[in-house]
Amino acid sequence: MPLSDTVEMLQAILGAIDEGIHVVDADGITIFYNHVAARLDGLTPEEVLGKPLLEVFPSLDRQSSTLLRVIESGEAIYNQTQTYKNWKGMRVETINTTLPVRVGKRLVGAVEVAKDIGKLKELSERLVDLQAKISKPKRAKRGAEEVSFHFDDILTKSEKMKRLKERAKRAARTTSPVLIYGETGTGKELFVQSIHQASSRSGKPFIAQNCAALPSSLLESLLFGTVKGSFTGADDRPGLFELANGGTLFLDELNSMPLDLQAKLLRVLQDGQIRRIGGSQSTKVDVRVIAAVNEAPQSLVERGLMRADLYYRINVVSFELPPLRERREDVELLVEHFLAKFNREFAMNVRGVSEEVARLFARYDWPGNVRELEHVIEAAMNMVEGDVLQLEHLPAHMLERALPATSLHTVAPDPFSLLVEKEGCTLPEILREMEERLIGEALKKTEGNVLRAAKLLGIPRQTLQYKLSQRMIPPC
Repeated sequence: MPLSDTVEMLQAILGAIDEGIHVVDADGITIFYNHVAARLDGLTPEEVLGKPLLEVFPSLDRQSSTLLRVIESGEAIYNQTQTYKNWKGMRVETINTTLPVRVGKRLVGAVEVAKDIGKLKELSERLVDLQAKISKPKRAKRGAEEVSFHFDDILTKSEKMKRLKERAKRAARTTSPVLIYGETGTGKELFVQSIHQASSRSGKPFIAQNCAALPSSLLESLLFGTVKGSFTGADDRPGLFELANGGTLFLDELNSMPLDLQAKLLRVLQDGQIRRIGGSQSTKVDVRVIAAVNEAPQSLVERGLMRADLYYRINVVSFELPPLRERREDVELLVEHFLAKFNREFAMNVRGVSEEVARLFARYDWPGNVRELEHVIEAAMNMVEGDVLQLEHLPAHMLERALPATSLHTVAPDPFSLLVEKEGCTLPEILREMEERLIGEALKKTEGNVLRAAKLLGIPRQTLQYKLSQRMIPPC
C-alpha cells in the first residue's frame, strides 16, 4: 500500500474515533485535530491545524498544558483533568491521557486523547451542593428521611438470609467499616441502608457514591473536596466525607476505584482525617464507611484490583449476599411483593401468576437476581390484559434463556448428526433436545411471542406453555 494511502487511512481512523484526538509536533504545532476535539473545544479543525498550541489556547502555558508538558518531559500523563479557555473565551473541561510520540529514540511530538467532563462535573457538583443542603444540622432529620430501606424491607424465607439480617443488626450497633459482597441485583444498597437506619447514626447523613460512575480525578475531588485555585476552575467545595460527617458514606463498586485513590481512602480509614485537593490543612471527620463489591474480594486482591491493605482494613465486618438462585424459596414471596408494588403504582389488580409461570420462575436461574425478578414482573404487567400473568406476558429474553443455549441454533437440527454428536444418549433424550432446539428457534423468530411460536410449531399454545414451564431437561 502506498505511503500516502496509509496516512490517509490512519487519518480516517483517528477522525472516526468518538473521542477528542489532538496531535502536536515537537515544537507544539498542531498537526492533527479531529472533529470530536474541535467540538469539545468549540472550534473548527481549520482554526487549530498548523498553529502553535498556546496561540489557540492562550489561557494555558507550558506548565498547565498536558501536551507541552509531555513534550518537555517525554513522560506520559494519564487521566489528567484540564480546565482552560480557547481564544474565543469558551471554557472547556476535559480529562486527558497524553502520550509522547517517538521515532526511534527521538521525541517528535505528543498525542492527546480527551474526554469532555464539563457536564458530568457540573451535575456532580450540583449533587454535592444538594447533599450539602440536606446534610446541614438543622436538616439532619430530612437527611435521614432520604434513606428508604429498613431491615423489615428485606423479605426472605431463607435461613441464610435471616442469619445475615441478624448479623447485620448486631453490626449496626458499632462504627466499624463494613464490606458487602454480592452479585449485581442482590440488594446490597438495601442492606447498607438498613444498617444505617438501625444504627445510632440514623438521624445523620447517608450518602452513596458509585465509584465506577466517574473518572478518577473527578471522584477524588468529590470524595475529599477542593480548595479554590488548586487547579484551574477549582472552587472551595466540601467533599462527600465532610458532608457525611457523623453519618454513613456508602462506596459502591469499590473495586472500580483506582489503586492510588484506594491508598488515600485507606489513610482516611486509619486516621479519620481528610485533606481537600490543593489544601494544606487536615480536617477530622467521623464517618462510617460501608463499601460494596460485586466480585469475590479475595479474587479482586489477587488480580490487583483492590489493595490488600485496604481490604484488610475495610473487611472488619463482612457480608456475602447469596444470589437468588441460592434462595429459591424467596421467589414466590418476592413475586407477591412486586405484584403488590406495581398494582399500587399502575392502579391495576393483578392477582398472581399462572401455574406455568410459577414453575418457570421456580426453575429459572435469575442471573440478574432480585432486580431482574422485579423488572420481569414490571414488564409483564405492562403486557397483561387480565388479572393473571401468563407466559406470553414475560420478556422474550427470559423465555429464550429458559431454554438451553443449543436451542438458539439458527437451523433445524439434523437427527442423524445428533446421533453422532450425542453418542451414548437414548432416543428419548435426543428427541427431547431436537424439540428444545425447535422451540427455541420458534421463540427467537417470533421475538418471544408464545402464541405465534405455537402456531409456527403447529401445536396448541397451552402445550407450548407447559413445555416452557418445565424448562426442558438439560442436553445429555
